[in-house]
Amino acid sequence: MASNTLSSPNSRWTTKQNKLFENALAIYDEETTDRWYKIAMFVGGTNEVEVKRRYEMLLEDIKDIESGKVPLPAYKRNAGCSKVNISNAEQRLRNLKLN
Repeated sequence: MASNTLSSPNSRWTTKQNKLFENALAIYDEETTDRWYKIAMFVGGTNEVEVKRRYEMLLEDIKDIESGKVPLPAYKRNAGCSKVNISNAEQRLRNLKLN
């Protein structure tokens, strides 16, 4: 199962910092000079080492999800809704598990 380190109680990052981190990753791509420094400044309250470590944990979580170590959540169906819409990506994942 995934380490769940990004949302663990030991994490000192706030929800706002996590969102800023996600946005910063989209803004500062791998080709950006001083990427980790710029992301740390964008997030605030952290440094280059913490930001890079957080990114590495994120990659591990993604790897665990994509390898099937983390099951898809069991969403409750709306009792008043006879038709449930499932995204194409979610349907493909379910089909892969069946094969």
